[in-house]
Amino acid sequence: MVKVVRLDGKEYFINPNQIECIEVNPDTTLVMLSGKHHIVRDEVDDVLQKIEAYHRRIHPPVIQ
Repeated sequence: MVKVVRLDGKEYFINPNQIECIEVNPDTTLVMLSGKHHIVRDEVDDVLQKIEAYHRRIHPPVIQ
């Protein structure tokens, strides 16, 4: 789960595996697989970094 902040300032967690796409118009909008839209204060680059960090935590690189 990654933490994002809604426009009203409330923080909540979202499952990045359920994000279908991210729109920037000008607010960052997370479009979920269910069709629901979440408009967040976070900049798109910050959201992408959080998603990448989440996936690194879940699937760490294999060291041989």
